[in-house]
Amino acid sequence: MRALSLVLGLLALSGCWAVEVKKPRGVSLSNRVFYDETKPFTCLDGSKTIPFDRVNDDYCDCADGTDEPGTSACANGRFHCTNPGHRPLYIPSSRVNDGVCDCCDTTDEYNSGAHCQNTCREMGRKEREELEKKAEMAREGMLLKQKYIEEARKGREEKQMKLQEMMEKRQSVQSEVDSLLVKKEEAEKPEKEAKDAHKQEWEERREAEKAALEKKRSLEAFTELDQDSDGMLSSQELISHSELDSDGDGALSDQEAQNLLGGSQSVDVATFQESVWPQIKEKYKAPPGKSQGEESEMPPYDDATQQLIDVAQAARNEYEEASKSLREIEDTIRSLEKEISLDFGSHGEFSYLYGQCYELSTSEYIYRLCPFNRVTQKPKAGGSETNLGIWGAWAGPENDKFSAMKYEQGTGCWQGPSRSTLVKLFCGKETVVTSTSEPSRCEYLMEFYTPSACRQPAEVPQPEDHDEL
Repeated sequence: MRALSLVLGLLALSGCWAVEVKKPRGVSLSNRVFYDETKPFTCLDGSKTIPFDRVNDDYCDCADGTDEPGTSACANGRFHCTNPGHRPLYIPSSRVNDGVCDCCDTTDEYNSGAHCQNTCREMGRKEREELEKKAEMAREGMLLKQKYIEEARKGREEKQMKLQEMMEKRQSVQSEVDSLLVKKEEAEKPEKEAKDAHKQEWEERREAEKAALEKKRSLEAFTELDQDSDGMLSSQELISHSELDSDGDGALSDQEAQNLLGGSQSVDVATFQESVWPQIKEKYKAPPGKSQGEESEMPPYDDATQQLIDVAQAARNEYEEASKSLREIEDTIRSLEKEISLDFGSHGEFSYLYGQCYELSTSEYIYRLCPFNRVTQKPKAGGSETNLGIWGAWAGPENDKFSAMKYEQGTGCWQGPSRSTLVKLFCGKETVVTSTSEPSRCEYLMEFYTPSACRQPAEVPQPEDHDEL
C-alpha cells in the first residue's frame, strides 16, 4: 500500500497531457528541455557539446549515452516509453529495435519490423482495476484503523486512570499490611512462648520416660542373660549370644565376654546397667515377644495454648490475605505501566493487538504470533514449542518505522545464534498472518496483515490519450 500512492502518481502523470509534444525519440517530457533542436546538445553529464543533428544518429558521442536515447548505439543509454494509457517506463537503449516489444505503446520497435500491438490501454485498465481494489481495501482498512485509534485513546485514558487508582490503593493496602504485620508479631510472641513451654515439658517428660524405659530394658536383658538367676551375669552366660561378637569371627569367645564384663568373670545388675548394657544394647537381640518400647508423640496443646495459637493463626491469615492483595495490586501496576510504556504506533493504532495471538498453520508447523510478546513454532506431529523470539522493537526504515517488528533472543540454534523473527506489516481488512519463511538459518520472516498498517490512498486517475513525437 506504501507503493500505491507512487504508482497512482505515475498513472496521473501518464494521463495528464492531451497535447502533442515534439521531442527526440526516447526522451521523456521531463528531459525535453535539454534537447533543443535549435541549439547544440550538451551531454547531460556536461562532458561534451555536439551539434544537435548528432542526437539519435546511431553513433554514441556522449559517455553517459544521453545523445542516443532513441537508438541502441550507447551501451548505457536509456529509452523512455511514453505508454499513453499506462505508466511511462525507461528501458535500456540496447533493447531498442531488438525485435522484442518492451514498451506497451510499441515505440521501442519503430524500425525492427517486429509485429507489436499497443497494449497500454488494456494494461492500464487492469492495473487501475487492481489499484482500485487495493485503494478500496485501504479505505476500509482506514475506517477500522480510525476505530482502533479512538479505542486506543479511550483505553489509554482508562488505563492511566486505573494506574493512578491502583497506586493510591497500594498506599492504603501497604499501611494495612504494615499494621497487620505488627498485630501478627504481637500475637505470635505469646504463642511461641506457650508452644515452647509445652514442647519443653513434653521433651522433659519424654526423656524421663526414655530413661525409665531404658532402665527397664536393661533389667529385662540382665534377667534374660542371667540364666541361673543367681543375680550375677557371668562370661559363660554371655557366650551363647554370638551377636555380641566383637572381632567378626561369628562367635563370642570367653575372653571377649570377659572384656564386655570389664575384665571380670561376672557382674551384678547395677554394674551391668552402668557399664555393660551401653556396650551391647545396639547388638543385643531380645527373645521374641519382648516389647522394645515406642517413643510417644507430643500430646495435644492445652486449651490456653490452643487459644493463643488460634489468635496468632487468625492474625497470620489476615496478614497473608492483605499481603496477597498487595501483591496483586503491584502486579496490576507493573502490567499497566508496561502496557502504557509500549509504543503502539503514532496514534496508538496497534494497541488492539496487545494481548492477542494469531496463528498460521503450515504442512509441518503451527506458527503463533503474539504481538509485543513473542513468536513461537510448534510441530504438528507433536513436540515442544520453540521460541522464535521475544518482542524487541519496531524495525521499519526511518521513514516508515511501523512497517516491521523485530523479535529477538529466541531459543538458541544448535551451534548457532538465538532464533529471531522479522515481522513485516501490510495493509489488510483482516488481522492475519499470511506467510512464514526462514531466509537465513535461525532467522525467520513473517508477513502480517492488519488494518493498522493502512494509509489513506490517493484517488485512482482516469487516463487521457496523449502523444509525444
